[in-house]
Amino acid sequence: MGSGDGVMERVLAIDGGNSKTDMALVDVEGQVLARVLGPGASPQGVGLQRSVEVFEGMAREAARLAGLPDDEPIAVHTAAYLAGADFPREEEALRDAISARGWSGTTVVGNDTFALLRAGTADGVGVAVVCGAGINCVGVAPDGRTHRFPAVGRISGDWGGGEHLGSEALWLAVRAEDGRGEPTALMDAVIAHYAHYGPVLGVGTLAEVVERLHFGEAVFDPHALCRVLFEVAAGGDAVARAVVDRLVEEIVVLARVSLTRLGLLGEAVDVVLGGGVVTGTGGVVSEAVGVGLRVFAPRVRVRVVDVPPVVGAALLGLDAVGAVGAVGASDAVGASGGASGGGSGRAEARLRAAYGMAVEAAAG
Repeated sequence: MGSGDGVMERVLAIDGGNSKTDMALVDVEGQVLARVLGPGASPQGVGLQRSVEVFEGMAREAARLAGLPDDEPIAVHTAAYLAGADFPREEEALRDAISARGWSGTTVVGNDTFALLRAGTADGVGVAVVCGAGINCVGVAPDGRTHRFPAVGRISGDWGGGEHLGSEALWLAVRAEDGRGEPTALMDAVIAHYAHYGPVLGVGTLAEVVERLHFGEAVFDPHALCRVLFEVAAGGDAVARAVVDRLVEEIVVLARVSLTRLGLLGEAVDVVLGGGVVTGTGGVVSEAVGVGLRVFAPRVRVRVVDVPPVVGAALLGLDAVGAVGAVGASDAVGASGGASGGGSGRAEARLRAAYGMAVEAAAG
């Protein structure tokens, strides 16, 4: 687990998303030595070289904040869980590029949804579904077998995610105004949204909004429109509610398929939900997912995780060096998901507490 004097007993954890990068340097006791936030650096968005350059700058800043000498390796292990690591060849290329930087003796690269799963469980076993900008699902069986989806958009069969839902909200609103679609409160809500937005301030119709968008005089923000969609659905609008119901069905299908492929459908395992579309909707999605999923898997425990995914990356790193999983991390997540400081899971509990543990069981 590193050198005898402990200088190497550190893990460098990276959560690399589309919109931001979160990095943490932690020791094997679960103490956070440094945390650095940076820009989005998905290799699919900015390219492999730029991704690693962003990580390099952040890693050096983490070392500086932790007071490490320039000539000392930053950690014994790097755990990088990244958006854009969707295929084995992408993981291999990222691992080679990161390893070449010499931050640590060993490096593991995986998709960021695995970090979500670890953040919401005591051992990384179960299924995780993330619904943020996009949507993805992974599963891990007790024997280490995994199941995952490519999750690269429509070409891989995906439906859902904030970008998709926001686009759908605008599409439905426009069609309601021009007569091609059903009447929906989305029309007035989307107009109101754009009427308060800078360059299109004061617009009165969606036809005006579409024209401004077409000529680059307004910025299309699907994530903001996703919030509008959920607000309108909460108000009882049937058209908006149908989209939310469709999202719930998709999340249930993703989890059910992973559970089935891993032979866990009848087992008492965790299904972890995360991402802003799930955590930012007041339980609307998570509770419905819990109800729908238990029709097929009555013993599953549905949990909602609202904790930085870098926590899961750090825990996977600590597992890899034998600091958490090998010493009984099950004490670190209680029956309702709260952190526990008892038993030999103290390192995990300490790390979770440092970030403000927020894991809740979904109702239903």
